[in-house]
Amino acid sequence: MTAIKAIRIEKNGGPETMALKEVDLPAPGPGEITVRAKAIGINFIDTYHRSGLYPVKLPSGIGMEAAGVVEVLGEGVTQFAKGDRVAYASGPVGAYAEAHNVSAASAAKVPDGVSDEEAAAMMLKGMTAQFLLRQTFKVEKGQTILWHAAAGGVGLIACQWAKHLGATVIGTTSSEEKAKLAREHGCDHVIDYTKEDVAERVKEITNGRKLPVVYDGVGKATFLSSLDSLAPLGLLVSFGNASGPVTDVNLGILAQKGSLYVTRPTMYHYAAKTPTAFQEMADDLFAVVKSGAVKIEVNQRYSLAEAARAHLDLEGRKTTGASVLVP
Repeated sequence: MTAIKAIRIEKNGGPETMALKEVDLPAPGPGEITVRAKAIGINFIDTYHRSGLYPVKLPSGIGMEAAGVVEVLGEGVTQFAKGDRVAYASGPVGAYAEAHNVSAASAAKVPDGVSDEEAAAMMLKGMTAQFLLRQTFKVEKGQTILWHAAAGGVGLIACQWAKHLGATVIGTTSSEEKAKLAREHGCDHVIDYTKEDVAERVKEITNGRKLPVVYDGVGKATFLSSLDSLAPLGLLVSFGNASGPVTDVNLGILAQKGSLYVTRPTMYHYAAKTPTAFQEMADDLFAVVKSGAVKIEVNQRYSLAEAARAHLDLEGRKTTGASVLVP
């Protein structure tokens, strides 16, 4: 056992349910590694675990991603050595801590030229962008796509990447400040969804053709406008619930609006396809970042003890780009 400080939740609820406590970290099990955190990523999925939208067994740690140094190797781990720089992004929950035990198969070596903060900030968001853009729907040169919440953590990475792939990128934001940020990060067109009809603007931009794909991490508030932005046989990729989950949907609406497709993918299933899938996805992400085509901007930094304030800022739409905790 090693004594560490970690954020714990005893019950579901608001940010106030998180508390910094001293806990005992056991030795890593077979196939696991202990990672001493240098920087910890903050993501919307963390708020879902905290609130209970995505249930976790309580009491629990919280957090899915971090970057740091391998401190202890569990039995059978051969792909890493003590002292390796690594990053992870797929649990188990508990990354908001000075150190954490994770599956070696769910960690990736971090190359030179990528900082700890960049790695912690990019893994969950960047790996999400990777499977969405390169696997769920493979974006190609000449296509036009729509990305909701373009100034968010995933959006800023994905819009840069999609532009690099040769797509025309339409983004939605909620303010002129965020619209400016989106334009600076790959968006050719920006729609202020608080003032404009998203689907109508998409029709204008595309001369009525509409889109082959819409990426929607907002959820309930944008679901119908996303469907209305799609061309017949188009795909809605629903990957988040920032405004609440989509519920009570009559599947007949997909036929009415053009024999549309909807998918609700998660990174886990892509990263688990093969034993090397996680590292391969990470290598793709690291390569596009190192090339300069995608820039990772850490715009908010908090101490581990400030995790509750970080969640308040995230849920209050006060953040742009990525946020990290620094233990």
